[in-house]
Amino acid sequence: MLLGASLVGALLFSKLVLKLPWTQVGFSLLLLYLGSGGWRFIRVFIKTVRRDIFGGMVLLKVKTKVRRYLQERKTVPLLFASMVQRHPDKTALIFEGTDTHWTFHQLDEYSSSVANFLQARGLASGNVVALFMENRNEFVGLWLGMAKLGVEAALINTNLRRDALRHCLDTSKARALIFGSEMASAICEIHASLDPTLSLFCSGSWEPSTVPVSTEHLDPLLEDAPKHLPSHPNKGFTDKLFYIYTSGTTGLPKAAIVVHSRYYRMASLVYYGFRMRPDDIVYDCLPLYHSAGNIVGIGQCLLHGMTVVIRKKFSASRFWDDCIKYNCTIVQYIGELCRYLLNQPPREAESRHKVRMALGNGLRQSIWTDFSSRFHIPQVAEFYGATECNCSLGNFDSRVGACGFNSRILSFVYPIRLVRVNEDTMELIRGPDGVCIPCQPGQPGQLVGRIIQQDPLRRFDGYLNQGANNKKIANDVFKKGDQAYLTGDVLVMDELGYLFFRDRTGDTFRWKGENVSTTEVEGTLSRLLDMADVAVYGVEVPGTEGRAGMAAVASPISNCDLESFAQTLKKELPLYARPIFLRFLPELHKTGTFKFQKTELRKEGFDPSVVKDPLFYLDARKGCYVALDQEAYTRIQAGEEKL
Repeated sequence: MLLGASLVGALLFSKLVLKLPWTQVGFSLLLLYLGSGGWRFIRVFIKTVRRDIFGGMVLLKVKTKVRRYLQERKTVPLLFASMVQRHPDKTALIFEGTDTHWTFHQLDEYSSSVANFLQARGLASGNVVALFMENRNEFVGLWLGMAKLGVEAALINTNLRRDALRHCLDTSKARALIFGSEMASAICEIHASLDPTLSLFCSGSWEPSTVPVSTEHLDPLLEDAPKHLPSHPNKGFTDKLFYIYTSGTTGLPKAAIVVHSRYYRMASLVYYGFRMRPDDIVYDCLPLYHSAGNIVGIGQCLLHGMTVVIRKKFSASRFWDDCIKYNCTIVQYIGELCRYLLNQPPREAESRHKVRMALGNGLRQSIWTDFSSRFHIPQVAEFYGATECNCSLGNFDSRVGACGFNSRILSFVYPIRLVRVNEDTMELIRGPDGVCIPCQPGQPGQLVGRIIQQDPLRRFDGYLNQGANNKKIANDVFKKGDQAYLTGDVLVMDELGYLFFRDRTGDTFRWKGENVSTTEVEGTLSRLLDMADVAVYGVEVPGTEGRAGMAAVASPISNCDLESFAQTLKKELPLYARPIFLRFLPELHKTGTFKFQKTELRKEGFDPSVVKDPLFYLDARKGCYVALDQEAYTRIQAGEEKL
């Protein structure tokens, strides 16, 4: 702003007062501009103009299609129907577990049978059906069939048990639950407390003695159901498609709303931004109850006609063999997955595959080059995004370590920003005018995205629980009177506009590729430890992705049977949420509002030379907590102890 005012002042003075000719005026202004740091702008422009133009074209293409589909009231099933019409006999899905191949026509028929069956059972547009099963072709066919009827699927995380699982089913207000036979024991554990009007259907192997009494076997019922297309529900592009449960700052999982336009936007920005092709074959070993596996991965099949190979669970030892067997050209990852692959001994299969792109998020800069060079992958397609966020990023030109970019030249085109936060409280820092203070290059800040509800690319659809939305929205962020979505993530931008992930804020941290809610874990641990004060936080461990969970317990160690405690945790919490480290101390310091003060606890970490309280760690081999002494600490720091 000051530079612009100086240039205008110099122009007026040179022309009106000194009466210099235009050539001299122009030369003087150029010298003033360059001498005032303008050469940096020219450097940035030269280095980023191609990237920014391409990114702008991708954004324009997706925005144009979104506007058209909005007017035409398109939905994901209708867009999928055009793919079926284009190539009905092309392979759509392959399930690695059984080597089952489904063509687009077969997927269309299966999903139509789901819609017709549910309609015959009295379900209609706007109703909810919960889906609780591991990865396989049927998972896709089931939620797609529900969407054809206008029924909204609640996709339940298969790691959830007991209270968390019951919470998800209750908050979804589902009228029916479809679960895989592999999840039967989890359903039996909570069956007595479920709504008796909830219809139960089991898909997969059938053993009546292992499921609740009222359960029906779904597979033969779908075989007998009509295969014709059901009548199109009265739904449009911004109506609800399904719900994805995400762990957040409210404690128990929250149901994030995914509308049809959001599904399209997330899948298409990736497709066009990373230059995917319809003949690509995607290897998807990520859970389909999350957006990475189900939208970024499966979305390429449903919306762009690609073949997707589904694996039940990631296997480091079988990863490259699968890629060779199915001629995969794109693999999906999360950062932790890449580290597991690098830890595998070298194999011939690593160099025999046809993979040209690795697509995902969370790949650490320290292993980025090793990963791409060892496995001969030309393009690392790193992106940033969350199910509910409106500020997704893409690293379209494979800048090592970056999760995306925003133009330094035309930053207003994509209204996202890094804003300054208090690193202890994570509160937004505001200027004298009450507006958030933007970060300069090199300054860490929270990523925010301006909310424009009329724009399908900028809207915030939020959660089923309206109260949870308030914690994700801030006012007066870009300017007075506006609203913005708070990602809860701290990033850093460099001089060229590349963005690098730094950390999570608030009451969550990431471990084993999952978001861990400290509030939920604290509640569970406190209950198991006779309501002792418990503070849960993430600590950095060298050589691992994210942060390992650590629990500080205000209770004498003599009051806790650690062996029994570890066994109980296996039933109460999913693997990724169980604390790796335990610290027993006399008391926990709290704020005036009775919140635990975790800053010092995080800084002290699990180093026994710093922490004088009793420390323990979860020995993965023994399956129990053992004392953390200096020798064990050294092994953990050296990566010799499996966590």
